[in-house]
Amino acid sequence: MLNIIGKRFWFFLISGIFIVIAIVSLAMFGLKSSIEFSSGSIITLRFETPVEYADLQQEMNNLGYEDTIIQRTGGGQFLIRTHELSDAEKTQLETALTARFGTLSESSFNSVSPMVASETARNAAIAVAVAMVGMLLYVTYAFRKMPRPFRWGTCFVIALLHDILVTIGLFSLLGRFFGWEMNLMFITGILAIVGVSLDNTIVVFDRMRENQKNGVSPDFEVVVNRSQIETLGRSMNTSITILITCLALLLFVGGTIQNFVIVLMIGLIAGTFDSVFVAPGLLVVWDKNEWGKFIGIKKSSPEKA
Repeated sequence: MLNIIGKRFWFFLISGIFIVIAIVSLAMFGLKSSIEFSSGSIITLRFETPVEYADLQQEMNNLGYEDTIIQRTGGGQFLIRTHELSDAEKTQLETALTARFGTLSESSFNSVSPMVASETARNAAIAVAVAMVGMLLYVTYAFRKMPRPFRWGTCFVIALLHDILVTIGLFSLLGRFFGWEMNLMFITGILAIVGVSLDNTIVVFDRMRENQKNGVSPDFEVVVNRSQIETLGRSMNTSITILITCLALLLFVGGTIQNFVIVLMIGLIAGTFDSVFVAPGLLVVWDKNEWGKFIGIKKSSPEKA
């Protein structure tokens, strides 16, 4: 039989590499905040005559908007984010762009003050934290009849934290090289990752519980390995189906939900990996008291916790 759990430290190493990449990326580049999380104005313009992205960016620079972030959304539309604009400044900007590129129409315009932006960021952080605590309590309760159920909930949360950290870190790279911003769709994607990861992990954990109750083996490592094998196909099929749906949304819906879809795709891949290979492996490490080996210190005779 395929020995997945026997390679758990290799899977931990892969996770560790992505965690390091994520941390370095966040430390170096951070996350670009959209208008929802930092004060500023965002205006959506449609030009009757096709306009090149580079020409629009150059004109904004010429007008004194060097820090402007521009995104093309298709159909001749551009999302233009600047510092907070007054009505007079907005009118002046549109007049200047009309003189340079011809007739344009304004599809939407929004401004956010610093106070509203900070409140939105705080509420988003609270929402994610509450979801994490809720998942810990739920998994602990769901497996309350198993020995040491808090371990199951803790391992789930550790794996989920990995998913979120890797997703945020990779998104910061997209922000650095493609100008993508953290907006409310980004937060929605993070919360969706919590739900998807819960589903995948619960499937694996539930099979582990069933196999242990059915007396598959007195060795918990054997029980976990069999459960991983039995749920691997289901987890992969579910994730591939969702990925196909995400790709369809990305291709046919467009930039309005771009951040949500990309975040969900990254989190889905990381979550599937964690649910099958990392979270069960952490339970085995805890059961066999292999924390010394986990951090690279070999023990001569591991003892049970």
